[in-house]
Formats: sequence, structure tokens, C-alpha cells
Amino acid sequence: MIFADKLISLRKKAGWSQEELAFQMDVTRQSVSKWEGAQSVPDLDKMIRLSKLFGVSLDYLLKDEIEESGNINSVDDTPPLKRVSMEEANAFLSVKSKTAKTVAYAVYLCILSPIVLLILSAISEISAGALNENIAVGIGMIVLIALVAIAVATFISSGSKSAPFAYLEKEKFETEYGVSGMVKERKEQYKDLHKKSNIAGACLCIAAVIPIFVGVIADAENDLFLMVMLSLSFIIAGIGVVCFIKTGVVWASYETLLQEGEYSKENKEKKSISSAIYSAYWAIATAAYLGYSFLSNDWSRSWVIWVVASVIFSAVVAITNAIDKK
Repeated sequence: MIFADKLISLRKKAGWSQEELAFQMDVTRQSVSKWEGAQSVPDLDKMIRLSKLFGVSLDYLLKDEIEESGNINSVDDTPPLKRVSMEEANAFLSVKSKTAKTVAYAVYLCILSPIVLLILSAISEISAGALNENIAVGIGMIVLIALVAIAVATFISSGSKSAPFAYLEKEKFETEYGVSGMVKERKEQYKDLHKKSNIAGACLCIAAVIPIFVGVIADAENDLFLMVMLSLSFIIAGIGVVCFIKTGVVWASYETLLQEGEYSKENKEKKSISSAIYSAYWAIATAAYLGYSFLSNDWSRSWVIWVVASVIFSAVVAITNAIDKK
């Protein structure tokens, strides 16, 4: 049996049309037609891909004298991969599109949460007893905790909506005919908006330090003015972060379905410890901030811990990425 006949037999056993096989192989239907018509033969890379796709040995495809399929999965007890339907893919993209906004705004609330505390603390220092320091700190902490609580509730709600699709990010899967094409098309249409949002987010995060310099230059001795400028920096940086998250979550949903980038099949085979390290890092940073602030009662300056923690976090990310690669 020649290769063309073997290909026809394997395709029909899989229940695929020429169009569906062409889609699986990322070639045109005409190419498949020529293979099956013995008018051309796939190159070695495509032969290997056909071998894996149909679960047969490469020798079976290449050697005419071998009539048995020599199924390479015959002794493999690995269960078949879950197939993602068009309906399921659209539902996943819809959920991610909706939760991207809520997650972004929840993060923004966390960034804004210390502002009231900073400003009230500064007012208490210059008001000559008009505002008691303990009351100022108390009100500021209440607002901070309330905003963080709202953000956490939002994170949990968004996570519960995405939970049914968690396997897409953790497990390998296959997509039904037409799904990858649809996702690629939507990703291409979204690419320009994603790029613009990343540019805007980066520019805003860089520009966020400007109010701090303005405060130092204009009146470095005025603590209230400096806290207002610092709060403005938080607001600007927060908007930049929102730009990153709103489009980043949607972009990641496309890569998840296409199994590209961070969500490629190769990366899913690795057990990444990054998430655990990041969670522990920010938990320690928060504990350090609250512990130092309560012990020293110096809330007007303890915010520096967040700046230092953010700088160190870049090194933590680099280290964990290196560990993951190993």
C-alpha cells in the first residue's frame, strides 16, 4: 500500500474530511488532495506531524511494504485529550472578556486603598490637634480594609465564573474543527487594541513618578502636599495597570485556546512554582508594611516599603522564570 492510500484510510478512520485534515496540518485542502492523489508527498516535518496526529509509526507512512499501521499508541494508556467545542470556546472567551474589566478595577481599588490613610495622616501632623492622629489612622485603615475587601470579593467572584474553564490553562487539549481558525481571526483583530493598551499602560506607569518629583521640587517640606502628589502617582499608575490587565486578560484567553506562549503544551508539562512564590512574596510584603507601620506608627513614611517591594519583585520574577526553565 502506498502512502496516498494509507493517508486516505487513516483520514477516513478518524472521520475527517480533507478540509478538516488540512486544518489539523495547517495546510490547504489542495495540498491534502495532492497527497491523497499521489501527486506530491509531504516533507519530513509534515510526515512526523501526520505520524503523531494519527498515532502511527513513521515507518508505516514512509515504507510501502509495511501494511500494518504499527500504531504507536497501542501500548500507551494515556487517555484521549479533551476536545473543546466551538460553543465552549465562545463561552470561555465571553467570560474572560467580562471578568477582565472587573479584575482590572479590583486591582485599581487595591492600588488606591492607601490614599485616604496617607492624606489623613499628613493632615493630622499639620493640623495642630484639629485631627487626632489615632482617628486619622483609624479612618484611613477602615477605608483601606474596605476597599481591599471589595477587591477580594471581586477576585473571588471572577474566579468562580472562570473556574469551569480552569483545565484550559492547566491541561493539554484539542479543539474541534473551526475553533482555532475563529480564535486566530479574533486574536488578529484584537492585536492592535492590545498593543495600544500596552503602550498606554507603560507610558502611564512611567509618568506616575512625575507628581512625586513635582512635590519634591515645589515644596519638599509640606508633608500634605507630598502625600497628595504621591496619591496622584498612585492614581496614574493604577490607570496604567488597568490598561495592562483589561486587554491582557483577553489576549491571554486567545493564547490559552491556541495553546501558545505561556499556555503552550510544553509549558503545561512543567510544574511552575511561580504562582506560589508570587503569592508568598506579596503576603510577606503586606505583613512587613502593616507590622512596621503599627509598631512605628509612622504611616506617613511606611509606604516606601511598597516602592521597595515593587523594585525587588522584578528580581523575583526573573529568578522564578529561570527556575521554571530549569
